[in-house]
Amino acid sequence: MDSVSTASASAVAPLLDDFSLEMTGKDVPKLEEARGTIPRGTRINVTFLGNEDLAMRLAAARAVKRLGFVPVPHISARRLPSRAALEEFLAALEANGLADNVFVVGGDPVEPHGPYDDALALIRSGLLQKHGVRHVGVSGYPEGHPAIADPVLWSAMEHKSAALEEHGLPGAVITQFGFDVDAVLAWVEAVRARGIGLPVRIGVPGPAGIRRLMTYAARFGVGTSTSIAKKYGFSLTNLMGTAGPDRFIRALANGYDARRHGELKLHFYTFGGLKTTSEWVADFRDKEN
Repeated sequence: MDSVSTASASAVAPLLDDFSLEMTGKDVPKLEEARGTIPRGTRINVTFLGNEDLAMRLAAARAVKRLGFVPVPHISARRLPSRAALEEFLAALEANGLADNVFVVGGDPVEPHGPYDDALALIRSGLLQKHGVRHVGVSGYPEGHPAIADPVLWSAMEHKSAALEEHGLPGAVITQFGFDVDAVLAWVEAVRARGIGLPVRIGVPGPAGIRRLMTYAARFGVGTSTSIAKKYGFSLTNLMGTAGPDRFIRALANGYDARRHGELKLHFYTFGGLKTTSEWVADFRDKEN
């Protein structure tokens, strides 16, 4: 039995406390289906994708709240065509009691659709506080970003952290998912070395087909070498099975030192599998306890 498989329950449990999930605007029926296995009060992020509109995003955030969870609507800077569009979205969130928590991100478009180039511009807009936002999540990339150089990512992280503090907004970092615990923990140490004390939610892929995981990994520039895949628990030569984050979470628990890494939680990317992921988390917690 290796050290990964023997991570103590006391080491794993704190990471799983107050975990968060992610869903798209189209996942409301899946959330309804999964509601019984998700602890009440769980933070659930709602994406801001190009194939969603204001009504769909609001309906999803309303459903999250109605079912007893904490909605965290995303705001994608580069998808916003104007300041008015940002104000319209924030005003709608505020009017529906959904504005307390948001996650701001640059977004996928190569060129901004409007005046906001990145998440920092949204924080500096002053509109978040105006519309009742009390907590702001920002993104982190332990394995880099396929289209943004590392020095730019680090500069952005430092500026976003400083801007949140300047505007009196509590915040947290949610990272891109990955398969390599060593890279994640090294990145968190580098965050702390830069004086950034924001809590960090480590992005974890929910259980999913290996082929699907590889597709998302390729899209987001996540490392999937043979050795990393083996440590995570799958083989690159057999894409027909499924893989869960058991070994990843146990390895993270083994390497986590709160004195060096600060506050860490987990954020599960569900890839459309809200029920599968929430059931997996419940089963994993039972096994670890």
